[in-house]
Amino acid sequence: MVVRFLFLVLWALATPGLAIADTLRLAVYSVELDRKGPGLLLRDIRRGDPQADAAARIIATTAPDILVLLRFDYDAGLLALSAFADLLAEQGAIYPHRFALRPNSGHMTDLDLDGDGRLRGARDAQGYGLFAGSRGMAILSRLPIDDTGVRDFSQFLWRELPGASLPTMNGTPFPSPAAQQAQRLSSTGHWDIPIILPNGGGLNLLVYHATAPVFDGPEDRNGLRGRDETRFWTLFLNRALDWPPPKNPSVVMGISNIDPKGGDGHRAAMTELLAHPSLQDPRPTSRGAAAGGFRPAHIAEADTAAWDAEGEPGNLRVDYILPDARLEVAGSGVFWPAPDDSSAALLGADGRGASRHRLVWVDVVIPPGNTGFLDPSGGSG
Repeated sequence: MVVRFLFLVLWALATPGLAIADTLRLAVYSVELDRKGPGLLLRDIRRGDPQADAAARIIATTAPDILVLLRFDYDAGLLALSAFADLLAEQGAIYPHRFALRPNSGHMTDLDLDGDGRLRGARDAQGYGLFAGSRGMAILSRLPIDDTGVRDFSQFLWRELPGASLPTMNGTPFPSPAAQQAQRLSSTGHWDIPIILPNGGGLNLLVYHATAPVFDGPEDRNGLRGRDETRFWTLFLNRALDWPPPKNPSVVMGISNIDPKGGDGHRAAMTELLAHPSLQDPRPTSRGAAAGGFRPAHIAEADTAAWDAEGEPGNLRVDYILPDARLEVAGSGVFWPAPDDSSAALLGADGRGASRHRLVWVDVVIPPGNTGFLDPSGGSG
């Protein structure tokens, strides 16, 4: 353990842009850097894509230590992710550790999963996507990722979730019994990612991106699936699934696409996760969201997505960072500057120059290395 700690100290001192600090900034950002075909995102980043540049400036301004990227196209060599990391490095944000797995989005099946009577459409993939790797998830980190301890739950079948709410139409399984036999729960993915802390301890990221509760029919296929994608973490933390939760402190990070106070979606699932005794909700806010005004039963200052154009549901809170209840939260926020703030220009003239989503961040205090619940192996139990 002493040797490991000395190694981590030397590594940290030798890593540009990283210092051993008392706090760790975690961030979630749906950058909406998904394109219509494989390789196009890499091409666009290398060409100086304005959207990618805008997202990179926002990330560099907020300077997270660990960043979960959502709606970022995946490729097997992580070429697009590496190109984006290079772009961030030009802005002074250096992330030597990168991680991604193939998402369910774009993972094509030979079944009619959306009930439209046709095969091999974008909604016949395990998660909506135009190609393999479309709309994936990724992690950029200043701290090492323990690849050997990663757990990927993305192949878990929806029907196997305790209390699963599978869609029906006229009393029969929708779209078919065969489809429900093969349908995975995760529309993008559910991951458990161990991070190695500078003090030799560990922190586990519980990452996911649930489907939006729209773009379906009266069977409510997407709404029910999104509900259960969020319920997965509640059941996981309750030890109601086959996998034990980590011994390390854990942080749920991702998009539920459910606002507990507004919009579509099964709000009880989000409310239950927010109230879980193993977690805490820092409830990040921003002046920019608050400036958008209030709606009945809705707390605008906590919104994280700018869905205020015609045909959209209005601004909502759908992006979350929920730290372990054992961790001390030192600060939190949403990068959504008020219109009179000079940094609002980073969002673009229409507020959507980088993404309709806003970067959400939470600072947690790094606990001492010998607290009794930090496991440098990232183990579970």
